[in-house]
Amino acid sequence: MSESPERDARSIVDAPVSAGDSAIQFRDVNLAIGGKTLIEQLRFDILRGETLVLLGRSGSGKTTTLKLINRLLEPTSGHIKVEGRPTIDWDPIELRRHIGYVIQDIGLFPHFTVERNIALVPRLKRWPEEKTAERVRELLGLVGLNAEAFAHRYPRELSGGQRQRVGVARALAADPPIVLMDEPFGALDPLTRAELQREFAALTRRLNKTIVFVTHDIREAYTLASRIGLFKDGRLVEIATPEKFAASTDPEARAFNESIN
Repeated sequence: MSESPERDARSIVDAPVSAGDSAIQFRDVNLAIGGKTLIEQLRFDILRGETLVLLGRSGSGKTTTLKLINRLLEPTSGHIKVEGRPTIDWDPIELRRHIGYVIQDIGLFPHFTVERNIALVPRLKRWPEEKTAERVRELLGLVGLNAEAFAHRYPRELSGGQRQRVGVARALAADPPIVLMDEPFGALDPLTRAELQREFAALTRRLNKTIVFVTHDIREAYTLASRIGLFKDGRLVEIATPEKFAASTDPEARAFNESIN
């Protein structure tokens, strides 16, 4: 590591990456709303098949960055590419169906059964009904829920952990290459959260999806991440493997690492 945290973080962020290795690319991205700068000079790549955890304090820019990927927000300047294609060239609906999305409060439709919630995007994509039904059964098994027992239940009949599993299954339903996850386990009790973190870490190794995962929990970041991207005040100040992040001399990274103790 160099003596200068800023120089070291910059060298990691700007390390050359082949375009063929990148699922998502940020290039000099800025976002200002109402005269307030929310994101400043984002320039980094998210690699195919990795789990990049965006870590930072509340209001640091993590969720804003996530929403730039699926065009829930548009950059003021700079550009973002998804699968080699600028997001402004994607139809927003097509882009969002191409990307799975899991949020903390899950967002399941309360009047839909578990089966209908998971099948939503495949049906919008006009998958054959038999293929859709088989996909629902497969995904319920993948997230640890018995299809016979859970497919016809409603969200109100599930525990928080079960609803979160259904949310993950729905995000994976149309087999998207990219999945965005915004503090999906944040509202769960500590034991359920730890259990889902372990299960999700094993699941990501099996699926080989590109996953962008937002959290403010350093322990969660170390459990799940291929790399950790640290945000502060709308800037990405460090991006590194967990091993390198643990040894970082950046003051914000050190503050998060010290919080574990």
